[in-house]
Amino acid sequence: MTRLTLPLLIVALTASGCGRFGDSGWNPLGWGPGTASPQTLAPEGGYPQVRDPRPTVPQILDAGWQPLADGRLLVLRGFGPVKGYHSAALVPAVARPGDPLQPDADGVLRLRFVAVPPAADATAARLPANPVTDSITVAVPISFLRLSRLTAIEIEGGDRMITLRR
Repeated sequence: MTRLTLPLLIVALTASGCGRFGDSGWNPLGWGPGTASPQTLAPEGGYPQVRDPRPTVPQILDAGWQPLADGRLLVLRGFGPVKGYHSAALVPAVARPGDPLQPDADGVLRLRFVAVPPAADATAARLPANPVTDSITVAVPISFLRLSRLTAIEIEGGDRMITLRR
């Protein structure tokens, strides 16, 4: 009986792999190069792009470059009218897939300086901010390779737009 069980099991597994043509990886008819698998898991047309909902920092105090070994550090300082601003970042001005530091076709990298203000009922929302101690600082490292592709960087804030040349 054991001699008959193993061959029957092999035949049953082989036959189950030959269901509809090409549906199974066990089907020898589907082993050829004719079937192509998708190259990405992204939906057709890509993912929807959503602009960052955080508001811009109300006032930009200054922007500048700091040297790095393999590029420069873009440093921005901003100021809010009250204490408690948090989650500051530099985000692309236009939502686009891929690299957020990719310049536009004209070679200009357009960014927004954003931060989340304190909740209206928070204690910090009632305290006026001091520009010396309550500044909002954000920095982004940019390599020399990326800098070579840029002609300028435009940073949008609440009160103005700053343009930095490389």
